Amino acid sequence: MKVVFITANDRRVEAQAEPGDNLLRVGQAAGLPLEGTCEGQMACSTCHVVVARDWFAKLPAASEDEEDMLDLAHGVRPTSRLSCQIDLTPDLDGLEVEIPSESRDMRGV
Repeated sequence: MKVVFITANDRRVEAQAEPGDNLLRVGQAAGLPLEGTCEGQMACSTCHVVVARDWFAKLPAASEDEEDMLDLAHGVRPTSRLSCQIDLTPDLDGLEVEIPSESRDMRGV
């Protein structure tokens, strides 16, 4: 299956994934600036992505903790999610997400 990441300069990066893969890890493996430094503790919002509207309804609802973390993210939109909270399923084949230009990369990359 594939996932399409759209960067701040409208570059489309297609990444291959398997069902069960985590969206954050797929993006990082593709060399994209998704931080994910919280190590699963949901203490940051640097893995924020904007899900294409057509795909947003196919995702499970965000948890209350995720909603709280999104309040801290830059460039949040109605279809924003944390990529660390999205595990890919076969019905998400072709998923498109945008990495907001406001994204921060704490690694300094």
